Amino acid sequence: MRAIFEGMPWWVKWVAVPLLVLFVFGGVITSIIGALIGFLFKALLLVALVGGLIFVVRKFKGTESKSSAGEW
Repeated sequence: MRAIFEGMPWWVKWVAVPLLVLFVFGGVITSIIGALIGFLFKALLLVALVGGLIFVVRKFKGTESKSSAGEW
């Protein structure tokens, strides 16, 4: 791979080739990034919902009588 770019100017290696890669694979890159962001959002939403559920259960469990606190 190095031999291909041996005689080329610097702007071909560092400007033209990355722009061509973005032009050709830009849709794939944006869809992968979008999927990752969507997955992270759903994971954070799941953590928030589970945390809220645990908070609500513990709050209402604390209002019950102490004799049934150890029962499931």
